[in-house]
Amino acid sequence: MATQSLRALARRARVPDWGESLMLEDVRGEVAITGIGETPVSGPSGRDPRTMALEAVAAAIADAGLRPEDIGGLMVSAGIRDQLRPEDFHTHFNTSQPLWFSTAGGAMIWAATCTHSAALAMRAGKARHIVNVFAVDWASRRAAGSGTPGDWHASEDMKARFELPFGWYPQPVYFATFARRYMHEFGLDSTQLAALPLTFRRHANRHPDAVMHNRELTLASYLARPPLADPLRVEDCCLISDGAAAWVMSPAEQAVDMPHPTVLVEGVGHGRVQGAPYISQQPVITATPQTFAAPWAFAMADTDVTEIDVIAVYDCFSSTALMQIEDMGFCRKGEGGHFIQNDRLFYQRPRRLGGIPCNTHGGLLSHSYLLGISHVVELVKQLRGTAVNQVEDTRIAAYAGFTADEGSTLILRRGER
Repeated sequence: MATQSLRALARRARVPDWGESLMLEDVRGEVAITGIGETPVSGPSGRDPRTMALEAVAAAIADAGLRPEDIGGLMVSAGIRDQLRPEDFHTHFNTSQPLWFSTAGGAMIWAATCTHSAALAMRAGKARHIVNVFAVDWASRRAAGSGTPGDWHASEDMKARFELPFGWYPQPVYFATFARRYMHEFGLDSTQLAALPLTFRRHANRHPDAVMHNRELTLASYLARPPLADPLRVEDCCLISDGAAAWVMSPAEQAVDMPHPTVLVEGVGHGRVQGAPYISQQPVITATPQTFAAPWAFAMADTDVTEIDVIAVYDCFSSTALMQIEDMGFCRKGEGGHFIQNDRLFYQRPRRLGGIPCNTHGGLLSHSYLLGISHVVELVKQLRGTAVNQVEDTRIAAYAGFTADEGSTLILRRGER
């Protein structure tokens, strides 16, 4: 059980003064991810989010060796349409048990912090086995002309009145601005930045379930692409996908008797940039909120980057992934270009060369755009030893979540059977 006080964690998790670590209570070792489930991921498919969510939930429950009536909690994302509701769960599975329900789950930063919320719910006796699920049909919606992630941003009043009239829209333009500034300050060049989309595509090419499976990408073909929003090319930008994923969280003491190797939640961090709810207001645009999330998660887990075997980083854009790798502490600020080059993110990279295996399923750039929930599923597979692109002897893994002004970090560890 957890023993570290908030004061002790705060002393270890020192952060700069332009943001804050949200002081999450220590939950180390209390919760395990015991079941995972996914649907196929694709471009436009005509599938609706709730149907996909139920498919992923059913797979996760079966993977955990449970029955639908064993589930006592359901977590989804707020603000994303057609997410699963308790009545949908009961209707589909013909169940009637009480379901603790939370909209502080799903994907993005909540793919990490949902584990903390679940731990507190379990402590309070509100649920024993809790499902976290996220589904999205943005590829189908875009094909039908009925909505895209860009439309979601444009619907915000401040952006519509302040950013759009000046041409600062949509997301590739936001992050191209930051990438160009980073290049100016630290000397990153396009061949270094290319290491991210090239490596993630190599991972996806080996992964039969990835959207970009068997779609080769070379440095020459990457550099031949004209910039979409300078300096970002198409391959630096995430996919738009249909699909869903889910996992079951259980008390750690019960997980040892469940079908799979135990995957324990060791650390959870949540940080944000102060006074900057919109990207255009952030005071430091060559760093990410991971600056404030990662120190807390590492402090809770009582570990550091030297012990991490594999990471999954929210890669809505290549430059965002690069900055988060730095902000997690894997290298110093401005050294990310050197850290990622020469195959140092590839799952089979020689350890003597440094680096860290990253997004071994292909990430948002090449596997699918499920907003990070697939990243955590991939890390669970790595810790179980069942990943397609398996990193040898994986014991500790980390996920970095991102939503512009907020970031999250999740540290997972393979338990002993």
